[in-house]
Amino acid sequence: MAPPVEILGVRVDPLSFEDLVTRVEAAIAARSRLRLTYANVHVLNTAARDGRLTGILNAAELCFCDGNGVRMGAQLLGQDLPHRMTGADWIWDLAARAEGQWRIWWIGGEPGVTEEAAAELRRRYPGLEIGADHGFHARQGPEDAACLDRLNAFRPDIVLVGMGTPVQEYWVEDHQDRIDAPVIWCLGATADFVTGRVSRGPRWFTDRLEWAGRLLAEPQRLWKRYLLGNPAFLLRVGAQRLGRPQVR
Repeated sequence: MAPPVEILGVRVDPLSFEDLVTRVEAAIAARSRLRLTYANVHVLNTAARDGRLTGILNAAELCFCDGNGVRMGAQLLGQDLPHRMTGADWIWDLAARAEGQWRIWWIGGEPGVTEEAAAELRRRYPGLEIGADHGFHARQGPEDAACLDRLNAFRPDIVLVGMGTPVQEYWVEDHQDRIDAPVIWCLGATADFVTGRVSRGPRWFTDRLEWAGRLLAEPQRLWKRYLLGNPAFLLRVGAQRLGRPQVR
């Protein structure tokens, strides 16, 4: 495997989906801990202001590229991230690989959303064993113990965590020692896309400018993330290239 690329202090691994699945399969077979997370422009901008998040991302066994903006950042630094993988794309491939062999627990989203997303995956892959829970337990402390009891009772091989950055990363760090599963995998707001609650736009468009599609779908919520965040990311990468202190 090629060496990782460092962008804004975060190690990003140049992995394909096949690389990820190979590592997941090995971890499940050995029952060894594997934490997977991802880097996109929003994640790296957040980490640039949040030392705890930077530490969590770098402590994960694998951190893969989830966005063409990060690939562009790597290119500006004279490096290469050949693969971009976003949860809304790879979730179907993961379900296909898991059908009949791996058990998945998916926690995240508003009440009912992740359960609906899990049902969509089961409709396409009837042999898939997948359970789900909503992600508001992270904001409702007393519910955490019951949430973990349900999760561990399911005996998952893979736990998918989709609460948005940095809540999901914090939640994994705080709870990983109490999760009885080899693979813990952050995947953001994937459930919203699987259920169709949020539109991504046509594939030819999202493959190139997914941020624009998301902005058009949710302008009030995401305008700062993209219209302010994208230029800020390029400024930070430019500062890194010139060896100057990171822009906060």
